[in-house]
Amino acid sequence: MVEDLSLTDYQLGLRARFLAAPVVAPPQPWRPAESPVVAVGGLLGVGFGVDPGGGRDLVLVASSQGLGLLDGVTGERVARDREADLGWPDNDLTCQGIGVLAGRRVPIAGLAGGGLHSGADRWSVDVVSPDWPHDRVLLSSGSLHSGEHGVDWWHIFHSRHSELRAAGFSPSGRTLVVATSSDVTLWTRA
Repeated sequence: MVEDLSLTDYQLGLRARFLAAPVVAPPQPWRPAESPVVAVGGLLGVGFGVDPGGGRDLVLVASSQGLGLLDGVTGERVARDREADLGWPDNDLTCQGIGVLAGRRVPIAGLAGGGLHSGADRWSVDVVSPDWPHDRVLLSSGSLHSGEHGVDWWHIFHSRHSELRAAGFSPSGRTLVVATSSDVTLWTRA
């Protein structure tokens, strides 16, 4: 028996809404990091750690070139280890931290699986693929299904040129990251 895989009218309507929504900047209090896009060739995954000395969000980036550690507010690279043994994805979806995170295992999401926080306070992040394989990242404070684009939800990222690896919030909810196979895009809020 052949299963009918056609979309319902409701699903077609959602698809049309997502396809029609332009990429826009997220609303306040979100703002781009000081260096919002960081090029990372061969990106495999990302994860979050907290600076033990200052409480700031740090983004650990695992790539085919080793590990990098970024400040979640500035996007500045604060540590780099090209010789790091990723220890991932062979184990529990964590990487050994570097820099101020040395000696800690950091959860990683990306090519091998895992996930970042999809909600923070009243905010949520969703990945939709109405024109697969080109994923779109949507930030919302209301309903994606009945809300209005630019009021309840915002299409903030469209991965046209690189494969999406992960999207989500830091545990503090102050940093939002979108990682593709070629770069990391960061937004922050106070």
